Amino acid sequence: MNANETHCMQFLRDADPDRYLSVLYAPEDKRGSLAALYAFNAEIARIRDMIHDPLPGEVRLQWWRDLIHGTEHGAASGNPVAAALLHTIKAHDLPRSAFDNYCEARIFDLYDDPMPSRNDLEGYCGETASALIQLASLILDGNAAPAHADTAGHAGVAQAIAGLLRLLPLHRRRGQVYIPADILAAVGTSAPTLLNGLDPAATKRAIDAMIALAEDHFAKFEAAAKTLPVTLRPAYLPARLTRTYLEKLKADGADAANEMANISPIRRQWAMFRASVR
Repeated sequence: MNANETHCMQFLRDADPDRYLSVLYAPEDKRGSLAALYAFNAEIARIRDMIHDPLPGEVRLQWWRDLIHGTEHGAASGNPVAAALLHTIKAHDLPRSAFDNYCEARIFDLYDDPMPSRNDLEGYCGETASALIQLASLILDGNAAPAHADTAGHAGVAQAIAGLLRLLPLHRRRGQVYIPADILAAVGTSAPTLLNGLDPAATKRAIDAMIALAEDHFAKFEAAAKTLPVTLRPAYLPARLTRTYLEKLKADGADAANEMANISPIRRQWAMFRASVR
């Protein structure tokens, strides 16, 4: 692992503990590339926290897109994550279009527009979390990965929905709503009601509906995962924690809208270990 990849691992340890742990279960010669991919995701995920207006965020996203397409190579030398990512893309011939679509989907994070529909939510999750799983799979086994794109799709959607529910308290403070408008309407509430927190029962119904959607995708993932080759399994380890997080969200009920549904580091490590030996 070179210096840039080592930096990515150190960054991941705090920024994304789940994916950091999963990298440790990957073959040693793949860990640096996986760390670079996941560190890129963590960098993009924190853009919203670093800006006061959407426009600088869009500029930052465009910088990454230009970098990946080769128009900002000179600027990568001072950014260990960027340098490691470019090396990873070249070494594993990763599709640059996937990164383009990823960054395009992430523009949504910069604004406070409500998520319009379930289809929009699943599309967002597919271009972000599912795409990361597929890219990680290409790093691990480029020959086997394409045959399991649907598996990555369901795993990523389930994982992302659980993650969005865990971040619900943060999103509410920002005025963001990732629960789709059609799901909110179906359970008898709305984005303003979710944000103001004046109807805890309606909030719980919305959370329950999202949990059910995540469980549906997770069940499809688990059914398809029976045919996953051993070489691809490390790419799916972060998604394997989805059930654990959903159980915590269920136990928290409406309180999940006010306090992040975390699990202890020991429970996370145990769940990851169990998933790795299944």
